Amino acid sequence: KTLIEVILISFSLILIINLFEEINFLKDQDVSGYYPIFLSLLNAPSIIFDILPFIFLVSTLWFFIKLINKNELSIFKYTGITNNKILGIVVVFSFIIGLFLIFGYYTFSSKLKSQYLLKKNQFTSDDKYLAVITENGLWIRDEVNETTNIINADKINNNLLINVSIVQFDKNFNLLQIIESEEVNIKSKKWKINNPFITKKNATDKLESVNLNSNFDIEIINNLFSNLSSMSLMQLSKLKKDYSKLGYSTVGIKVYENKIF
Repeated sequence: KTLIEVILISFSLILIINLFEEINFLKDQDVSGYYPIFLSLLNAPSIIFDILPFIFLVSTLWFFIKLINKNELSIFKYTGITNNKILGIVVVFSFIIGLFLIFGYYTFSSKLKSQYLLKKNQFTSDDKYLAVITENGLWIRDEVNETTNIINADKINNNLLINVSIVQFDKNFNLLQIIESEEVNIKSKKWKINNPFITKKNATDKLESVNLNSNFDIEIINNLFSNLSSMSLMQLSKLKKDYSKLGYSTVGIKVYENKIF
């Protein structure tokens, strides 16, 4: 009962705080007045999961304070229930609840978080840009000055994309050219393509280097894959395998998995 009370209080506070944030985000959008509440409800469960250690701590303290104030510890002693037994019951109860929260509640909250991000992304201007990691490496769809670039890289090594293929299309999706390179520096949004092979109109030229303007750099790409709370445990495991194949650091995922457990 104490745990439920603390969760409800925390949920209410998070909902109110998050509601102001969503109202501010949607202030220039033509949406229903209930939409910020809807977004807040989608986001709140994942925030609750993030602060569960704090919730458990407060609940335990509150539970024992209630026992002391009502002098129930003395009553338990008279009935043969020692402090160690009470503590053991609390530990076992916490363990069972913890298993449910990890394998049940977390899956539920991650799905809501995923829907929250999808709904919120509808109101951003990033729909022309997309980056995903698959078993075939990193894929990026990037639009700059009415030119669409479809980019594939086998690996990421520090600020470099390794074994890169860039297919460029005009605004009508007619093929412009294909750029292939073993190494592309993406430290800034002005990419430096080293020793590229450029195929255009059935002719291939090799250059020493060429620059390519992009909406992405290494920092933006890193941030795109940092929202792990919208993924289930199975999705995290798959993403970790894809990261390993790509040569991408899996430290962030491992840290997040440890945080969950």
